[in-house]
Amino acid sequence: MEARNEFLARIPRSSDGKRRWPLELKARIVAETLIEGATVNGVAKRYGLIPSSVSDWRRMARTGKLVLPNLDGMEFVPVQIEEPKALNPVCPPSPSSGTLDVMKGDITIRLVGDTPAVRIAEIVASL
Repeated sequence: MEARNEFLARIPRSSDGKRRWPLELKARIVAETLIEGATVNGVAKRYGLIPSSVSDWRRMARTGKLVLPNLDGMEFVPVQIEEPKALNPVCPPSPSSGTLDVMKGDITIRLVGDTPAVRIAEIVASL
């Protein structure tokens, strides 16, 4: 308990008595919340903070205002980005029928072959 109080005594205070946590220390505290099994409440309690302060710092980290150090045990969820699925292309007008079919999924819109390109684009955009 005394070691924690000694640690907290070294944190500078503003004129109104509030602690001014250095950005590096904020980042380390936030990084500790990302270690598997850690909780915001537990980490906040360890540093004598209220959990909402730590949550605010986590928000700063998510928006890029706080750069986190790499701590052992810190896990991130892997991200996979799917390739965009190709839309059904607009079929060229059939020379025999003079129609144009616009298809998306199970929807088919049949247009006359001389439909202006602007109108086709409007229809495709609305699908």
